[in-house]
Amino acid sequence: MTYCVGLRLDRGLVFMSDTRTNAGVDNISTYRKMFTWSKPGERTLVMMTAGNLATTQAVVSMLDERTKAPEERNPSILEVPSMFQAARLVGKTLRNVIRESAPDEGPDAESPFKATIILGGQIAGAEPRLFLIYPEGNFVEASKETPFFQIGETKYGRPILVRAYEPDMTFEAAVKLMMVSFDSTMKANLSVGLPLDLLLYEKDSLDIMAQRRIEEDDPYYNLISANWGEALKFAFGSLPDYKL
Repeated sequence: MTYCVGLRLDRGLVFMSDTRTNAGVDNISTYRKMFTWSKPGERTLVMMTAGNLATTQAVVSMLDERTKAPEERNPSILEVPSMFQAARLVGKTLRNVIRESAPDEGPDAESPFKATIILGGQIAGAEPRLFLIYPEGNFVEASKETPFFQIGETKYGRPILVRAYEPDMTFEAAVKLMMVSFDSTMKANLSVGLPLDLLLYEKDSLDIMAQRRIEEDDPYYNLISANWGEALKFAFGSLPDYKL
C-alpha cells in the first residue's frame, strides 16, 4: 500500500510520502513515490503517486520523456501555462496509461491498473495550487475548506490532520504534524513504512525550499514517534472516567 499527503499552507506547500510497496507479505520493496519537475525562477511541480506501480512508473516516464525529447512533448509539463493545465496533462496521461493497460475495462475505479496522484506546485504569475487526480483523469483542487489531500492508506493518519492543521502554521509545525500522521498510519498498517520522502515549497520562491529522505534511524522522527505515544497516554489518562 502507500500513504502520501499534500498540505496547503499560507506559506506554501508541504509534501510527504512513504516508499513501501508490496505484493504480499513476502514481497515488500522500496520505491520512490515523489517526483519533481522544476525550472528555478519559473516553476516548481511536485507529484506523488499511489496505486499500481507499473501504471505510476509509466506516467512518470512519459512526463519525463516529454521534457527531454522535443518531438514527444505534446506538451511538456515544463511548458504548460498554468497549474490547471498541468493537472489536465497529468490526468490525461494517467487515463491513457490505464486504458492502454486494460483496454476492456477503461480507467474505472475497479481496474487493477488504477492509480491516484497528488500534484502541487506553482508557476510564475499565479498562486501555488494543489490537486488530487483520479484514475479517470478528472481532478479536484485544494481549498480553504479542503486544505490537504491524502492518497493510499488514508484513514489512520487523517484524524490528527483534521484536528491540528492551521493554515498559518509554520513549516516546522507542519513537518511535525506530517510526522505524527505518518507514525499513526505506520503503527496501524504494516503496508506503509519508512523511509519517508519530505519536500517543502515556499510560496513565490519558484524553487524547492527543502527536500530530504527520512530513514529509520532519523533522530527527530524517532523522538516524535516515542513522545506522541506517551502524549496520547497522558491525554487519555487526564480525561475524567465514565461514571457508572
